Amino acid sequence: MLDSRPMKAHVSGLGDFLAASEIRLLILDDDPQTCNLMRTMLKDQGFVIDTLSDPSHTEEWLKGQPYHLILMDYVLPGLNPDQVFSWIREYQSDASVIVVTAYPTLESALNCLRARTYDYMTKPFQMEHLRSLVVRCLENKGLLRMTEEALRESLGNVIRDRRKLLKLTLQQMSAKTGVSLGYLSQIELGKNSASIETLYRISLALGLRLADLFESIQPQKKELN
Repeated sequence: MLDSRPMKAHVSGLGDFLAASEIRLLILDDDPQTCNLMRTMLKDQGFVIDTLSDPSHTEEWLKGQPYHLILMDYVLPGLNPDQVFSWIREYQSDASVIVVTAYPTLESALNCLRARTYDYMTKPFQMEHLRSLVVRCLENKGLLRMTEEALRESLGNVIRDRRKLLKLTLQQMSAKTGVSLGYLSQIELGKNSASIETLYRISLALGLRLADLFESIQPQKKELN
């Protein structure tokens, strides 16, 4: 059965992120309950989500409008996974693929690796894990970016946690970096943006490369309903 219900284009459910454009997802699973569950898990994120629970329509559906991400069950009745991967390469070449399966095997994992899927996850899965995986995939595609506020907060937390790990006080950090105590405090609280030069000084004081500092940035977890 085909089901398409447009959602808001803005990724409002993930307040830490902004979408570069309308993001379209396709869920392929022969179990309607699983389709509905995954849709429910992702519906607050502002994506346009289509679900397909009748595998016989898979090729027809993939020939239609383009998707940014396809979430598919590895085992679809009447279809060979390799055939589905082939259709995706032919009709949805720009789409990333996340495979879910209730029967994980080494063979299926290797097959997904050969098909260059983005990830492979097993059922049952945690709601937060699915959401995080989808967001990370879309971030890597350049379709989602963190808001300035979330970036400041996350960067501040990374700096504060690293400073405490090294048992450095704010006064000591100020002396090592040449950055005022008040400014450092505001950076750690996510209240102020820091220049690249300031972040470079901070990263040196923390024993990190500037690149490592940015790679450590993750959005803060929020309570999900």
